[in-house]
This record gives sequence, C-alpha cells and structure tokens, in this order.
Amino acid sequence: MTRLIHTELLKLRTTRVTYALLATALSVTALFTALSATVGQSTARPIAGIAGQAAVTTTSGFAMIIAALLGALAATGEFRHSSATLTFLAIPDRPQVLAAKAAAGAAVGAGFGLLAALTTTAIGLGVIVGKGDHVRIGAGALVGHVAGAALGAALLAAIGVAIGMLVRSQLATVIGVFVWCLVVESILGDLVHAVRPYLPYTAATTLGGTRLGSAAFGPGYEIGTQPALPFIATAALLLAGAVAVAFLAARTTLRRDVT
Repeated sequence: MTRLIHTELLKLRTTRVTYALLATALSVTALFTALSATVGQSTARPIAGIAGQAAVTTTSGFAMIIAALLGALAATGEFRHSSATLTFLAIPDRPQVLAAKAAAGAAVGAGFGLLAALTTTAIGLGVIVGKGDHVRIGAGALVGHVAGAALGAALLAAIGVAIGMLVRSQLATVIGVFVWCLVVESILGDLVHAVRPYLPYTAATTLGGTRLGSAAFGPGYEIGTQPALPFIATAALLLAGAVAVAFLAARTTLRRDVT
C-alpha cells in the first residue's frame, strides 16, 4: 500500500497540471486577500479589529476548491487517458487503488491548503501593518487557521478523488465540483440556513478560520448568524463524506469493466 501511495504521489509530482492548479490557487488567493484587505472591509469589521484581521488572513477557500479539483483530475485522468486498464491489471484490488489515490490526493491537497493559507496570512498581515494598525489577532489563532486550511484542503481533495472514481467522466466531475462549491452551496445556504454548517465546501473553509458562509459566492454570502460546527466535528463530517462516496464508488462504478 505504501508503494502504491508513493506511485500516486509520483504521478502528481510529475504532472504539469498539478503545478498549474497550484499557481492558480495561489494567484486567486492573493487576489482575493488583497481585495478583501483593501476594498472588502465593512464598517462592521474594520481591519483594525480582530474580526476584520481574521477575515483578511483566512481567504483560502478558493484553494480548497482547487484541491478538490486536483483530486477529481487525479481519479478521472486514469479513465480519460485509458491508463485505468493498466493500473487495475497491475493492482487488481481496485478499492486499494482508490484508497491510495485518496491518500496521495489528500497529501498534495494539504500542501495546496498550507501554501494558500500562508499566502493569505502574509498578505493580510502586510496590509494590516502597512496601514499602521496593530496586529490584534494572536499567533496561536493564525497557526490554527493555517493548519485548518491544510486539513480542509486535504479532506476536500480526498472527496474529489472519491467523486472522480464514482463519476469517471472528467468533464462532468470538474463541472460538478465548481457548480457545487460556487453555486449550489451558496443557494442552499441562503435558502436553508440550518444546513450551511454541514455543506462540505462551506464546512471545510471554517476549518481554515473563515466565518461560516463568508466563503460562499452569490446570494449566500455572509448571510446567517449560526455558528460553525466544532473543529473536530467538522473534520469528522468531511472524512465521513469522503468515506461514504468512496464506499459508493467501490460498490458501483469501480467494479465496472474498463475500456
């Protein structure tokens, strides 16, 4: 199993799309952080206050979407490039292949989340200091946000792998990931506030310190006052989601013939 994980990690390290996705994640994170720090601050959360400073140092949500996309591409790429046949002939235990891909995707996804969190933290703190304000958010909170972002991205990447193995179609999976994170969760969170803490992308962003709902796009942006789930409960929820989708894939599409 260890060797299989190393093989999957090698695939990700030697694939150009991995670095393209990382560059996209960091660029968009930097842009969103700069916008939040310069034009996105409201009078209710000025950057001089703890809440405002937390907001501009936790803009890592888009990188988590990219991590999920990375996992989806890692799984569906096998079917798109017709290499799944060779993989399954070499490793007949298909659930083991899925588990290895999920583990490798989670490891690389954690790196995406970590680098994005460091980027938003550095830019956010730079803007705060540059404006002459005192840094009020504690070092412990900042470290916790960085670690949480890495964990959230890792779990979403594992979910992306499981979804990719379930759907198989790369185009459908990629579109599905973006539509779910950018549209569906925003609408659901707006219509039914009670479900917002249990939506996977929204929940993952809270691990990185983002206020519940503030990582949404569209009508769900920062609507509602309900608290996020506790850190451990959120991580457990995402892990359970990954396991559930992986189990469904192992019981259904993973058993089908590969051409």
